[in-house]
Amino acid sequence: MTNPGVNSPTGSDLHLELSGSGSMRSQLMHAVREAVRSGRLPPDTRLPSYRALSADLGIARNTVAEVYSELVEEGWLTARQGSGTRVARRVAPPPPHRRRPRPSSRRPIHDLAPSSPDASAFPRAAWSTSARRAINAAPSEAFGVGDPRGRPELRDALADYLARARGVRVDAELIVICAGYAHALQLLGPLLPSTVAVESYGLAFHRDLIAGAGIRTVPLSIDERGARVGDLSEKSAGAVLLTPAHQYPTGGPLHALRRAAVVDWARTADGLILEDDYDGEFRYDREPIGAVQGLDPDRVIYLGSISKSLSPSLRLGWMVLPDRMIDDVLAVKGRRELWSSAWDQLTLADFISCGSYERHLRRMRGVYRGRRDHLAAALTEHAPHIRVSGIAAGLHAVLELPEGTEHTTLAAARRLGVAVDGLSAYRHPDSTMPHLDGLVVGYGTPAEHAFSSALEALCLALPPAP
Repeated sequence: MTNPGVNSPTGSDLHLELSGSGSMRSQLMHAVREAVRSGRLPPDTRLPSYRALSADLGIARNTVAEVYSELVEEGWLTARQGSGTRVARRVAPPPPHRRRPRPSSRRPIHDLAPSSPDASAFPRAAWSTSARRAINAAPSEAFGVGDPRGRPELRDALADYLARARGVRVDAELIVICAGYAHALQLLGPLLPSTVAVESYGLAFHRDLIAGAGIRTVPLSIDERGARVGDLSEKSAGAVLLTPAHQYPTGGPLHALRRAAVVDWARTADGLILEDDYDGEFRYDREPIGAVQGLDPDRVIYLGSISKSLSPSLRLGWMVLPDRMIDDVLAVKGRRELWSSAWDQLTLADFISCGSYERHLRRMRGVYRGRRDHLAAALTEHAPHIRVSGIAAGLHAVLELPEGTEHTTLAAARRLGVAVDGLSAYRHPDSTMPHLDGLVVGYGTPAEHAFSSALEALCLALPPAP
């Protein structure tokens, strides 16, 4: 017999497992002892009154009183005038059994995995100021059913910023807010052609999202000038996904001639370009490179988010769409906003409009440039035989390893508690490019005070000079 629990104004709710055999008195005695012994009733827990427990169990109040009295004499419980009956403090339950974590679930000591910013650098004070200002200025309708296009305040702020900072040709009506880049791919999936070309090295997660919509992906080889878009005519693809500002993960922008060539391909083949501008704001040793979208807004879908510039936890991104696709994307997204908080959208709109976003970006460019230089200096001193590339922009670098050493280097890094990616994990399974051995090292994630020790551990994991 199990009672559902006592809700007593003078004590805690009490759930007891009664055995169903023996007298009610003995069952109750056993149940209370087991509850205390197991730790379900910790020391000093106040028990229900005689009346409450007897009413719940349907037994005589005297029976409960006798059980309480005997358990007090045995030392399980204590009873004081005005304090009620409580579990005795000296009856300490055994500590709960804790399963040892598996090695794969342990957090790394040094997190050099790419793609994440320094969480400790989030501009809390400026964000809080924008949040207060935005919430006070918001119209009442902002707290009703959300518009799937996104808040107009944010779309207006983004239209101004993207045109000025990224060279995007945009009107606020062409922007649809989403919950980040992955969400954008999910929304676009049903609208894409049956075959999409992707860069030979890129995130498998993104390829999987496209494949999940029943779309085949075909790889485009890459070199020092970016994706070889001249091969598109041989791929029978109706769309291409590119990271032209900073190829992920190998680094480097798409060359100007190839930017023009991919737009020519889209016009000639009636194709579509998906432009992932994932860290276009972070550049160090080169002039700003505008968005490919600015060359032909009717053929390019521009995708962006704040996951690298501010925080991936805010779940805010955007699509700048050709006019002909707006209604179709909104039909996929639904009739109301289910993904991005109106409060976060309003806060980001204010954060951009008041200049805090660009001030934060300027500050973090200096921080990340310093980390990149620190990484390069550490490699020059401790591993001069390792070539580093892809560091003119972004939040990661590629360390080119001797052939056949990537697997053993990753194993050494794990033993030293270093989280880092191998380049082979990014390779498209159908790519015809030669296999590249390397590490993809993020320098955005560690806090400033932890960066030097992370680099020291990384250098210890690298293969020795031949």
